[in-house]
Amino acid sequence: MFEFVRKHTKIMQLILFLLIFPSFVLVGINGYNSMGEKGEAVAKIGSQDIKQGEWDAAHKQEVDRLRQQMPNLDAKLLDSPAARYATLERLVRDRVLAAAADKSKLSTSDQRLARELQSNEMIASLRGPDGKLDMARYRQLVGAQGMTPEMFEASVRADIAARQVLAGVGGTSFATPAQAAISLNAYFEKREVQVVRFASADYVARVNPSDADLEAFYKTNAAMFQAPEQASIEYLVLDLETVKKTVTVNEQDLKTYYDQNASRLGGQEERRASHILVAVPKGAPAAEREKAQAKATELLAAVKKAPDSFADVAKKNSQDPGSAANGGDLDFFARGAMTKAFEEAAFALKKGDISGLVETEFGFHIIKLADIKSPKQKTFEEMRPELEAELKKQQAQRKFAETAEAFTDTVYQQPDSLKPAADKLKLEIRTATNVRRTPQPGAPAALANPKFLNALFAQGTIEKKQNTEAVEVAPSTLVSGRIVQYTPARTLPFAEVKDRVRERVVAARAAEMAKKEGMEKLAAWKANAGAATLPAAITVSRQETQKQPGAVVEAALRADPAALPAFTGVELGGEGYAVVKVNKVLARETPADDVAKQDRAQYAQAWGSAENIAYYNLLKERLKVQILAPKPAAGLGEPAQTQ
Repeated sequence: MFEFVRKHTKIMQLILFLLIFPSFVLVGINGYNSMGEKGEAVAKIGSQDIKQGEWDAAHKQEVDRLRQQMPNLDAKLLDSPAARYATLERLVRDRVLAAAADKSKLSTSDQRLARELQSNEMIASLRGPDGKLDMARYRQLVGAQGMTPEMFEASVRADIAARQVLAGVGGTSFATPAQAAISLNAYFEKREVQVVRFASADYVARVNPSDADLEAFYKTNAAMFQAPEQASIEYLVLDLETVKKTVTVNEQDLKTYYDQNASRLGGQEERRASHILVAVPKGAPAAEREKAQAKATELLAAVKKAPDSFADVAKKNSQDPGSAANGGDLDFFARGAMTKAFEEAAFALKKGDISGLVETEFGFHIIKLADIKSPKQKTFEEMRPELEAELKKQQAQRKFAETAEAFTDTVYQQPDSLKPAADKLKLEIRTATNVRRTPQPGAPAALANPKFLNALFAQGTIEKKQNTEAVEVAPSTLVSGRIVQYTPARTLPFAEVKDRVRERVVAARAAEMAKKEGMEKLAAWKANAGAATLPAAITVSRQETQKQPGAVVEAALRADPAALPAFTGVELGGEGYAVVKVNKVLARETPADDVAKQDRAQYAQAWGSAENIAYYNLLKERLKVQILAPKPAAGLGEPAQTQ
């Protein structure tokens, strides 16, 4: 297998970033256009601005989508600065592609739109056994995204058109076998090397800085020894669970809800079927597929003539190893368990019926329906807990809008205290200490939200110690807070950080000593290779590093093959220095034909992805794209805040 994909996932994520991009089928590019226009511009695409409100709305939709797909995903990951910035980059990309599609006059036909909607799993789930779309549920689904069916379909059209922009580049790229061979052979090439490490740790004992040295380093690098600004705060959280506790469900409402929804909540119908499969490999030539279809047609005629022979025919002829021995029996299954074509055929049959030929990606099926298991209708008392929970949730969602308005108004109109809002809405005033401007690992969800922290540490909020505005930190979750005590950033006293200063000075000087000795050895061995004392030779490559640092491996692979054997030096930063003698090049071993074919295919795909990226960057340049929001810096977190 092409090891590049497995061992360099970050690189492949970058390469595939623009080739495989989400289609936002339930949001759509046009969906963003209907979002709030408030706030400052966070990005510009030519003369078009993306406002803070649009960014917030787009990120909320992305978070909601991911939570639906992965309910157990840590909420803090979804609202980190990096995740929010990634949403902005996707929003910019979608606007760029939409502009390019519009300029190129790319459009989507009704037939192409229909195919796209038919392939959408969520929409497919709304179809009944007869294949008709449940329009009421369809309107409800798109309505949850704030759209009408017409708006939704327009957004899908725009999305398809935008995809065509990059498809025209990536879909037409190619790499010849000769091109692929040059790159792949170089990538998989190996080098025989001898490595001498001059590790900083071996020089630590030789470093003995004076107090004067430490003080001089402390004064020169005061920024390294600062305590960040922090605050003790009070805050209120209004969320759906809080509102739900105030909701009492009326008995009559429960009974009415039961009458209206009992069949939906009672469970799914299940069907038991057997099948005969005549398998056709994916991508098989037309002749092979026609031969399989002819055989399946013969078997269909046989079981239609003698239905009771179905199990025997399946045992002898079915090419499904999982069910053939059992006469093709698949046991009971509900909707969603089988491929779409198979499911539609099975749920259209009556008990005892035999289908016609059903074609799927696995081949040709003949299906016999053995039994239908209808869900048992539960009584009102049996369903009471489930009904009460669902109805309570629905009523809480409706009540939340009213409560949220009262929360927002109260914290704004009485800005000197959170107590009026807490008393009015029966909320708990929470406290936290050591709260910082940047989200800290382990902080409660509200205190890990950059938008809330920005509001909390705004200049006016710090000076006047007033309530922040109500900030939405998650779906149906509002937070307001105020600073009780504020400590600005300050440089810690030398006496308090003396040990940390010593560690940094010792580490820096040890690394300098390691580098100095390594460079001296390098110069001496280059002048007289016979005097070099070197360890046993090892073979390194990008796939087999032999536990050598990446910089050592890259330096070995960059050495000029025409000048070998040769010495080179490698700086390892805080880890010291290395001298590498590159003895010879070891050519790539000839891979098996199937492996070589797969490697070439993945190389061609990566090449197409690179062309997509280059074209997208060109589009950004032409449209004068600017992302005005600062990109979050990657780094280690600081100690968590305490609550």
